Amino acid sequence: MAVSLRDLPSIDRLLQSELASEMETIYGRELTLQALRDTLEAARSQNVEGNAVPIFEQLLEQARVRVDSWLAPTLLPVINATGVILHTNLGRAPLSHAAQETIQSIGRSYNTLEYDLSRGARGKRDQHAEHLLTRLTGAEAAMVVNNNAAAVLLALTALARRKQVLISRSQLIEIGGGFRIPDVMKQSGAKLVEVGTTNRTHIGDFEAAIEPRTALIMRAHHSNFKILGFTTEPTLADLVALGRENDIPVLDDLGSGTLIDTAQFGLGHEPTVQESLQVGAPLVAFSGDKLLGGPQAGLLVGEAAVIKRLKRHPLARTVRADKLCLAALSATLTHYLKGEALREIPIWQMIAMDEKMLQTRVHTWQEKLGMGEIIPGHSTVGGGSLPEETLPTWLLALKLKKPDRMTSLLRGNNPPVIARIDGDHLVFDPRTVLPEQDALFLQALGNLPSEER
Repeated sequence: MAVSLRDLPSIDRLLQSELASEMETIYGRELTLQALRDTLEAARSQNVEGNAVPIFEQLLEQARVRVDSWLAPTLLPVINATGVILHTNLGRAPLSHAAQETIQSIGRSYNTLEYDLSRGARGKRDQHAEHLLTRLTGAEAAMVVNNNAAAVLLALTALARRKQVLISRSQLIEIGGGFRIPDVMKQSGAKLVEVGTTNRTHIGDFEAAIEPRTALIMRAHHSNFKILGFTTEPTLADLVALGRENDIPVLDDLGSGTLIDTAQFGLGHEPTVQESLQVGAPLVAFSGDKLLGGPQAGLLVGEAAVIKRLKRHPLARTVRADKLCLAALSATLTHYLKGEALREIPIWQMIAMDEKMLQTRVHTWQEKLGMGEIIPGHSTVGGGSLPEETLPTWLLALKLKKPDRMTSLLRGNNPPVIARIDGDHLVFDPRTVLPEQDALFLQALGNLPSEER
């Protein structure tokens, strides 16, 4: 039954109800009042449009739903069954258990972020990851910022503002989120000098482009695409040698960056940070949350004199990493130092997972669910690394009339399950479903309406 506008209850009357009292206990008085006011205002607008207004109980329920919608989190854990290991839309690299525990430990207490215990005085936050990075890579110095785009921006600004930066035309890339090398250079105040052609650039092209205002030579890893056919690019070693001859530093932007050779897993070779430093690159930039397998961060390693210039620049403070990032990063780097990265870091566990293990796991899924077909498939690394490279896997495939409908239902699960559609099949890849998520994953599929299967 609906009521007329003049029968709408007052705020005070609504507040005297049992449900409003419960809302105050759960949400606090201010949110409850705002929800009730907005609900009454919506009811008045509804009446003006010629519709009957809700009754007392309906108003309270609408207010409760309203405040629930305000407080509903949008950043949620999900089950990634897509087979894309570094899925940018799904948060890239999940953290190791040690990294998670370190974040909790540091986050719930005061800490030594900028305090030197030995001296009892103010310290520097750079120290927490720098000694780990230099020991791992052999670099003279290192620093951490909040992502690799910030690392590149800081390097360009500190080293080449109002001066020239040489880069091959084939490396004027755009990666996810609209990050474009030319745009970042413009923002830094550096002047972009394009060298060579789209498909062929020679070391002589760089040499010919050097002028008195040339402050930096840059190499940008292609990351998420390949140029095939009639192509040539100078090696990093060639660029470093040219830079030394002309007293010009070289920035090697690896994008993803890895400390482990990906070729040992049947993938193409992704340039490693160590390789860049071994050929003498004065500055190398890479990400923390891609093939490193840690938190979002931009890592800069290289010569002490170059890193010192970056640390002293005012922009460094605006892009610095926070305590939780440094905590997780330190724990992640420690895995590498202890030789346990393949065992402890989730993305390396996934990359190293063999086909037999994957097949056994998907057979278990099939047996417990009593449905689906097991088919061969391919996983991808993702995250702007190793384009066109795949890893063999085994998939649980459900043949459906309306796979889109099923994916929608799975996204509404708690936790949401994200899968991929392949033709008229909905497929689930065990490589990217964390082992501790198996029970929740199977429960989500088991709870789907039988008519949807």
